[in-house]
This record gives sequence, C-alpha cells and structure tokens, in this order.
Amino acid sequence: MAKYRYERKYYVPNDRLKALRKRLLPFVVADAFTGANEEGVNEYKVQSIYFDTPFMDYYEEKKEGLELRNKFRIRGYGKYFQGITAFLEIKHKTGNRISKTRSPYQFDHSYDLLLKGNVDCILTDVSGHEKALESANKYLYRHFRNSLRPVNLVVYEREAYVGLFDKDIRITFDKNIRTAIYPKIQELFDCHRLKYLNPLYFVLEVKYSNEPPIWVLDIIEEFSLSLKAISKYADGLDTHIGGKKLRFSPTGFTNLNYI
Repeated sequence: MAKYRYERKYYVPNDRLKALRKRLLPFVVADAFTGANEEGVNEYKVQSIYFDTPFMDYYEEKKEGLELRNKFRIRGYGKYFQGITAFLEIKHKTGNRISKTRSPYQFDHSYDLLLKGNVDCILTDVSGHEKALESANKYLYRHFRNSLRPVNLVVYEREAYVGLFDKDIRITFDKNIRTAIYPKIQELFDCHRLKYLNPLYFVLEVKYSNEPPIWVLDIIEEFSLSLKAISKYADGLDTHIGGKKLRFSPTGFTNLNYI
C-alpha cells in the first residue's frame, strides 16, 4: 500500500518567489534530485501526460469535488535521450490526503506498453521500485478496462525542498506551468504548442504526513496565502476549452494518435 500524505496547494504571485524562498531556506534543504540552473536555482523540469476515459470521468470527478479520485499519467524529467526512463503513475486522492504508485519504464517502448500491454520495458531493479511490475499491472488493468487516452500534457519547472529537521516535509515551487491538449506520447519530452496555465503565478505545494510544522503555517500566514483546490490537469484543460463541457464517443476517442 502506498503511503498517504497530506497536501496543501497555494497560488503565489511570481514577484514574491524570491522573498518566499528566502523565508523558507532556514528550514529546508534542496531535494537531492535538483540541479542548479544558470541563475543558481536548484530545479528540474517535470513533464506529465494525463489520461482520461472517453467520457472524461476523471475530469468530471475533479469538477464535482469527489473525495475519492485517481489520476493516471506518465511522467518524465528533463530532456529526452535514447533510453531515458519515464514513469507510469497513479495518484490516489482521498480528501486532502494523497498517495502515489509508480513504475519506471523505458520511454522508447511506450507504444508497446500502452497499446499492447507489453510490460517487458518495466524496470524492476530500480531502488525504491521493487513492486514496479505489480504497480504497472494495476495501471494497465485500468488503462485498458477504461479505454484511457492521452488528454493533457502539463510541463513546469520545479524547485523542490525537504525539511532540514523533518525530512518528511516536502515543499515545492511549480513554475511556468504550461499545457497542451490531446498530446501524442512522443510530445512528453518535446512539445512546441504549450500554453501557459497562469503566467503571473506559481504553485506552492506543501506535503506532510501528520501536521504541518508551525514554521510553515507562520510563513503561509505572513505571505497571506489562501489554500486552493488546484489541479494542473483539470485547470490546464479549462485553459484550452474555456468552460465548455468535454465529452467524446469511445469510437471517436480511439482516433487520437499515440505515437
């Protein structure tokens, strides 16, 4: 069973990013997976393609505010190179609690994996992913049962920090969030038709297991931040469709190109 954590999200104006970072730094350290960019900021690029059913059930569940929800996606990091690893992911949400199951796989074999169910590309020897094959089979069962198709590509740069004193605390700044509707799988690492989700703001996410530390709550209050029900997937779709209702027939949906 994946470990559940609590999650809080906030929109923060871009012009407050440096001040917020400065305020947080005494309590956090950079995530081990980040690398300094040209400005010396530790960040990495995140790209995710979200899948949905022919009747957009997961999108509708978010809009209706259901307590129990799942998101299905593939995720990659950084720039493409031959042999790069991507991840099959299911994000489980129960109220404001989240958990995630993921399986690393060889991205170049996405066609065989997602159209044929061939799991030979699943990487079972990656540390921390000992149940990768089991998780992949759970993903693919829902993938084929519900006729999932790629609906929204979401791309952003992420600054990631963990608590200096409590490593269970994770704080991220998701910046320059962009999205492209109905992506091809190959566009995970190379898409040239991205549209900004909310160009004047970045998303602050705080994840924790029990209670948020006092210093987090103090900083949230100091910066007058309001808790928001932010979904990059659903909000990204809204950016493209302008509030129109999305619905497709199963026959029409299968015409989307995977590769």
